[in-house]
Amino acid sequence: MRTPSDHHSYPAHWEADVVLRDGGTAQIRPITPDDAQRLVSFYERVSDESKYYRFFAPYPRLSDRDVHRFTHHDYVDRVGLAAIVGDEFIATVRYDRIDSRGLPARSPSGAAPDGRLAAGSGPAPADEAEVAFLVQDAHQGRGVASALLEHIAAVARERAIRRFAAEVLPANTKMIKVFTDAGYTQKRSFEDGVVRLEFDLEPTDRSLAVMRAREQRAEARSVQRLLAPGSVAVIGTSRSSGGVGRTVLRNLLDGGFTGRVHAVNHAFPDDLTRLEPEGVPAHRSLRAIEEPVDLAVVAVPAERVPDVVAACGDHGVQGLVVLSAGYAESGREGRDRQRDLVRQARTYGMRVFGPNAFGVINTAEGVRLNASLSPQLPNPGRLGLFTQSGAIGIALLSGLHRRGAGLASLAGIAGISTFVSAGNRADVSGNDLLQYWYDDPQTDVVLMYLESIGNPRKFTRLAKRTAAVKPVVVVKGARHTGSAPTGHAVPTTRIPDATVSDLLRQAGVIRVDTVTELADTGVLLASQPLPAGPRVAILGNSESLDLITYDACLTEGLRPLPPRDLTTAATPEDFRRALTEALADDSCDAVVVTAIPWVGDSRADALATAVREAAQTSGPGPDKPVAVVHLEIQELAAALAGTGEESAPGTRRIPAYPAAERAVRALAEAVRYTRWRQEAAEPGRVPEYDDIDEAGAAADIQVLLAPADGTGDGTGDGTGDGTVAGTGGGTVAGTGGGTGDDADPGVELSAADTQRLLARYGVSVLPALSAPDPDTAVRAAERLGFPVALKPTASHLRHRTDLGGVRLELGSEAELRRAYAELTGHLGRPEELGLVVQRMAPRGVDTVVRAAIDPAAGAVLSFGLAGAPSELLGDTAHRLVPVTGRDAAELIRSVRTAPLLFGWRGSKPVDTAALEELLLRVSRLVDDHPEVVAVDLEPVVVAQHGLSVLGASARLAPPPPRTDLGPRHMPAY
Repeated sequence: MRTPSDHHSYPAHWEADVVLRDGGTAQIRPITPDDAQRLVSFYERVSDESKYYRFFAPYPRLSDRDVHRFTHHDYVDRVGLAAIVGDEFIATVRYDRIDSRGLPARSPSGAAPDGRLAAGSGPAPADEAEVAFLVQDAHQGRGVASALLEHIAAVARERAIRRFAAEVLPANTKMIKVFTDAGYTQKRSFEDGVVRLEFDLEPTDRSLAVMRAREQRAEARSVQRLLAPGSVAVIGTSRSSGGVGRTVLRNLLDGGFTGRVHAVNHAFPDDLTRLEPEGVPAHRSLRAIEEPVDLAVVAVPAERVPDVVAACGDHGVQGLVVLSAGYAESGREGRDRQRDLVRQARTYGMRVFGPNAFGVINTAEGVRLNASLSPQLPNPGRLGLFTQSGAIGIALLSGLHRRGAGLASLAGIAGISTFVSAGNRADVSGNDLLQYWYDDPQTDVVLMYLESIGNPRKFTRLAKRTAAVKPVVVVKGARHTGSAPTGHAVPTTRIPDATVSDLLRQAGVIRVDTVTELADTGVLLASQPLPAGPRVAILGNSESLDLITYDACLTEGLRPLPPRDLTTAATPEDFRRALTEALADDSCDAVVVTAIPWVGDSRADALATAVREAAQTSGPGPDKPVAVVHLEIQELAAALAGTGEESAPGTRRIPAYPAAERAVRALAEAVRYTRWRQEAAEPGRVPEYDDIDEAGAAADIQVLLAPADGTGDGTGDGTGDGTVAGTGGGTVAGTGGGTGDDADPGVELSAADTQRLLARYGVSVLPALSAPDPDTAVRAAERLGFPVALKPTASHLRHRTDLGGVRLELGSEAELRRAYAELTGHLGRPEELGLVVQRMAPRGVDTVVRAAIDPAAGAVLSFGLAGAPSELLGDTAHRLVPVTGRDAAELIRSVRTAPLLFGWRGSKPVDTAALEELLLRVSRLVDDHPEVVAVDLEPVVVAQHGLSVLGASARLAPPPPRTDLGPRHMPAY
């Protein structure tokens, strides 16, 4: 007889690809009965010592009963996962649910299809399980067990298991370390020669930190080993001088690649062993190469790529740069081909750049890799560059080279450390490069051109961590199309571009608008110290250019000092003296030098030398950034960059700009970034409030979300004070939706349920009583107390004061009846208007607070002032949840209409402290309960003392999947 848990279907959502400690990849998935032979073969390759550690006794082979037990699971009480490379198991883990006596236990019959208990189903199941691992000896030390532990723990939590127990022999130190290093709260005991470990599976700050640190090391290593290969095979190298493959081969050789290079083409004649004139070994297949190949550049037609991938996997290649086109950018068939490419590569543990990629570059002296279509290896420098567009990559490399890249033996002002143009970025993405650049000693500034962000939550998390140690500058293409470019398989997000910009800045990302600004800002950050503040000294030989620079500083929010005009007769020595004095002046944080051509024979290199030497010897105190603005002195930029033969290592290089606006904008971005780093060094905190009832809110939500199958009515009790449904659409301003799941819009709460839920978090809503007729309106007003407001709740009239639909300060029954007659006479019948009566709130500034969950970006808190002008201007600010006290303060100050809150034109300042607290409470609500997918408070009237929430709505739904929590995994394909 089958028990209820025997009916659980195969949980495909547990499948995941992971990056291991050494940079290779593996697939993790549930074990099924079809894996019997794989399990037997795996066990035969495990050493006797490892078998002894697993079973505490010699166990040379698995019996048929063992094989059946280890491959047949109910996916609730008994679960087994395997790590797979190719088609072979390299490690397994399983858990068995146990009761308090350590005996096998089962979920009660009330378990839901996903393994969770349905509401009111009876006693809770046993919440402990015994866990055991076995890792093939050849793969020990790769972090396989740690990855499996993360995934089996997530599975156990899903199946209502809260604690693991493991018995380990004392000599099995590696496995003990896996458990102790995981970061969970645990207890250890020793009895009968066995170490017993028990640990809670609830994630802790330490376990999350451990998981993310492992993720960073693994993903960084997976990129590093591809950017520093010992050998490269170019597959698809033609015999003729043209073609993509032959071009990449020449670029590798011309760049001085320090490793070994092989040319591969199945059409080479049998007797061809060396390709001339390059002089590299030629092979008809990878099998003919008698040494390891680390990186393969694939330049064959798309239909031949699967055979190439298989050959690379069989040969042990670590990664691929797929230049071939014909994938997702070409339509549905191409998208299927792209998915197959990634899946096939991952089965062999390989990473993929591309497809449709431009290539990768590493200028490190010990590597000098140019596996790209760039005709020359860029000069070395401190800029890491990632692009999702080959054309933009070419333009950036060319532009940076023109700006003065320095001598080949000397790191230049615009030199590159590493460059990746990922094309369709089906596998390796900007997130992987952020992991790599985070602790790459050769990279000081990260530049990224992005057309889509596949995992916004992870991107903002990684960008914030990286920005804390080095600048991250991003230009976002496809900002207004509302969809990802062709070829990019990414989750849909409905967040508008202005919101994306706010979220990036919250993470410390320097968001710029154009590729030119990307280069301008990157060059300044890579060559200059960060400014300590916004005060800018301006000096030069043109009063007019000085004034243009001064105005540009004001436009960008900087604080320029009065310009110092050196007159057109100024000599290089005058510039040197003035710059030295400015850098020594404690009243400035940065200097902009302006220059126009002389009428005479003075050379640009003399001015450049004077400026560089003055900057080099700036005297005591912190170093200050210097930028030069020049008009029609083309040779000055190269001289300032240090491209002359007289330049010496360690010479300070100065960025030069042909327009004041470009220099000042780059400097302003540096100032804002410095301010962000200073604030990030002392992060705010998410406050605790004693009156928050988290458990009560959770219970309410469970009842309200319960399906209409006898476990709940999904609507709450519907009781209350007769209030009407709240206002607003329940979305982040301008996002167009909450969960993004049209098939499951969730439950729109009644006004009573909304008010009760908000009250659990200390947010009170001013009651509004229904007024279907004049007499009821009068009774409502008498109950609330005059003066009152009369307003409609119909969606087409809500918050439309411009249509005369809201009547305020009604101080008597007569005034109320008159207003009622006027509204119904002009706007429609009472049942069409949905009129309500509400007590008047203290006068103040009308604002809007919203929170909603975007399926890709996560929970977003939004704030703005109420009214048509703010809506027309899109004047709304956004922050990712949870927000800290500092985030809340910045949020209300970042809208353009913020002066209205702080006493604009002689008005009284309002209670912004109360407003900040409201924002923090709403943030806590949606962060503590991801089922709350939308909250809308409008209007929130902020008075001199306190505030009043006049309208509220909320929507609940099963929470969308979190891509930034749980076990680490690669994007699914």
